[in-house]
Amino acid sequence: MPERAAELVRSRVPFVHATVVRAQRPASAHAGDTALISADGVIDGFVGGTCAESSVREYGLMTLSTNEPLLLRIVPGQPPADAEDGAVTVANPCLSGGSVEIFLEPRVPAPRALVVGDSPVAEALAALGAPLGFAVERVAGEDAVPAADDAALLVASHGRGEQPALTAALRLGVPYVGLVASRIRGAAVLAALDVTDEQRSRVRSPAGLDIGGRTAAEIALSIWAQVVAERRAAERAAVPPLTPAAPSRAVDPVCGMTVAAVDASPHATVGGVRTWFCCEGCRAAFLADPDRYATAS
Repeated sequence: MPERAAELVRSRVPFVHATVVRAQRPASAHAGDTALISADGVIDGFVGGTCAESSVREYGLMTLSTNEPLLLRIVPGQPPADAEDGAVTVANPCLSGGSVEIFLEPRVPAPRALVVGDSPVAEALAALGAPLGFAVERVAGEDAVPAADDAALLVASHGRGEQPALTAALRLGVPYVGLVASRIRGAAVLAALDVTDEQRSRVRSPAGLDIGGRTAAEIALSIWAQVVAERRAAERAAVPPLTPAAPSRAVDPVCGMTVAAVDASPHATVGGVRTWFCCEGCRAAFLADPDRYATAS
């Protein structure tokens, strides 16, 4: 499990790390049991039987969409779900007894910022980015490969490999594209880019807020301040979304539980209508007599 989690982190794939922190007999899980929940709802590991998996999947995907950890308490019976700050208690009618508490920790990759160049400003940009919550990759201009989900492209290479990196980032729609250059040289670089006028207008050159910075560290500070300011403005406008969207939910017509409406949840299609279930037991009961649960579904 640690190896799999490390692999996902290296690959920048979002997931949820679930850990059983308390289990009451006769729950099948034990304190210390762990699992990983991927963005498609697949659960790798063990934090409870099939009756508990549905709630782990539902609330695991919810934490992935909010990027906020959650303590999930699963108890037997049928009282309504009870939510509080940082925790939720969910009743599971399938449990034969006992209860389990599971800590759900979302692991959403830090936004990547590509820093191009080996100049003192590029070095300062790389040093300041990590404490601000960015995954900084520093490369030479000819090695720069921007990605559509990058948070920023920061070019401080003094003329080396600038145009290909800037052009690629603008065509991909990278939110912040900054060029460290004088106004005269920057204007010449932008004029030579093979992009539309709208794309060209998005380049911040000279990059950074005007704080009167002179040293490499001060210039880097002004650039990161501008990156953060624009990123927070985009968050407030909710464009683009910075975390996976919350999954749709459905109600299991057999037991009444809410479940995540994703392919990883048990489901069946009858008469062209797809119905979702908390476990294979409820799915089997539904398929044995679909008309009985038609109203509930």
